[in-house]
Amino acid sequence: MTDPRLAPRPLSRLGALVIGQGWRRIVLLRRTAAGALAALALVLALAPGGDANGVPVVVAAVDVAAGATLRPADLAVRRWPAELVPAGSLPDPGAAEGRVLVGAARAGEPITDTRLAGATAGVPPGAAAVPVRLADPGAAALLQPGSRVDVVTVGGETGEPVVLAAAASVLAVLPPEAPSSGRLVLVALPSAIAARVAAASLTEQVAVTLR
Repeated sequence: MTDPRLAPRPLSRLGALVIGQGWRRIVLLRRTAAGALAALALVLALAPGGDANGVPVVVAAVDVAAGATLRPADLAVRRWPAELVPAGSLPDPGAAEGRVLVGAARAGEPITDTRLAGATAGVPPGAAAVPVRLADPGAAALLQPGSRVDVVTVGGETGEPVVLAAAASVLAVLPPEAPSSGRLVLVALPSAIAARVAAASLTEQVAVTLR
């Protein structure tokens, strides 16, 4: 016969309650941890650069201003999930180095082919590339790389034309962003007046005259 002293004693109500609560707590913690790990895996899979097997995409390594000539230090390569890669993205920084950035780019923003124009070979020493939005979209159709133009605007007080820059060299004529928007023309200007022309093209109507 079994010794009664060796038989397992039934748990008291308090002991059963403690063990039951502890087990439920362990199950809850395990479920919470599993959910957190699943969410983390999803974030890493969808975040740019999180997928080691993603598609290489050239992005801006730092904030880059419009009209800047891209240098190696301005560019970086990140891996993006294929379904998130923008159209026209570049896989190799060499395709963007030495090109002129048409619009400003924030750090981490992909550099696409439509954001680039011209090359540093067209910018003379001591000059800068400046994007100018023309008030007359039709005038852009008369321009081509190498054209010489004067950049003009209307004087605020007299209403007379004011020459902002003379004999500027056209680097590129960009396709229209929208049917109603003015065309962007990239011109090479002396650094001393490049900033003034760029600012005027943002706040005033700007036109060009062909030489």
